[in-house]
Amino acid sequence: MRDPYDVLGVSKTADEAEIKRAYRKLAKKLHPDANASDPKAQDRFAELNTAHEILSDKEKRGQFDRGEIDAEGKPRAPEFSGFGGGGPRRGPGGFSGFDGDTIFESFSFGPEGTRRTSSRGGGGGFEDIGDIFGFGRQRRSAGGGFAPQPGADMEITLPVSFEEATQGASKRVGLPNGKQIDIKIAPGTREGHRMRLKGQGEPSPMGGPAGDAYVTISYATHPVFERDGDDLRQSLDVPLADAVLGAKVRVPTLTGAVELAIPAWTSGGRTFRLRGKGLPNATGGHGDLLARVNVVLPAEKNAELEELMRKLKGEAA
Repeated sequence: MRDPYDVLGVSKTADEAEIKRAYRKLAKKLHPDANASDPKAQDRFAELNTAHEILSDKEKRGQFDRGEIDAEGKPRAPEFSGFGGGGPRRGPGGFSGFDGDTIFESFSFGPEGTRRTSSRGGGGGFEDIGDIFGFGRQRRSAGGGFAPQPGADMEITLPVSFEEATQGASKRVGLPNGKQIDIKIAPGTREGHRMRLKGQGEPSPMGGPAGDAYVTISYATHPVFERDGDDLRQSLDVPLADAVLGAKVRVPTLTGAVELAIPAWTSGGRTFRLRGKGLPNATGGHGDLLARVNVVLPAEKNAELEELMRKLKGEAA
């Protein structure tokens, strides 16, 4: 086998980070699943992992640099009949159980001394071969190889109005990959609700199924209502005469205007609660609408009203 430094394409002074970067790059390029038509792909990939196994382990790298082991990790002299510490353990048909920064757990020798490997997450390096490609764990196919992994998932935040969340709506979502998808917002959809669009994520780089798109509902701001948890708040303008004498006033809600009885002598700042007229809540119901009275003076000056105010002020004094 070739010199491990030549296999990884690094110098003898390369640090751990350089070795890991070189390995990741070559592992993605040389992986057998990416070279299915090349009969020697498995051998090159095995050679790459053997080189990485030696150079990523300080003890083994030192042994190789001192000439104590060869490019396959085998002892060069009789006194090195085995490996210590983090070396392999002999098992049936070959060696198994590497403890270093490797993604392989066993190998055996085939025709003409070719080395065959099986994959597993190592102790100190990549958790799984999928870490190299950036899409999570690989799955084995029925034939023993790696099944193509799905593409990456997408996360999208979709703002909806209070009315759409309460009454339901159909919305068009623009995905990062340029697709336009129509989705339905069910009546009573809460903020933070997460919807899965199966197969609408990124395509698989290895020919597997596409990932999924996840749409999270977010409430947009409203020109009239202010959100307070599941409740809504609004300012309700009430003419001075209605505040003094009492009246029925129309109050806007998410499902249409309703009438609210304002008692006589209602002061500005008084708040009325309209139950169930707020936003969807965790119990399957709705919060409340809190309407705060804002007493409004007439648009034009009124001499009689001013005289009355002077009289009341004088009496109060």
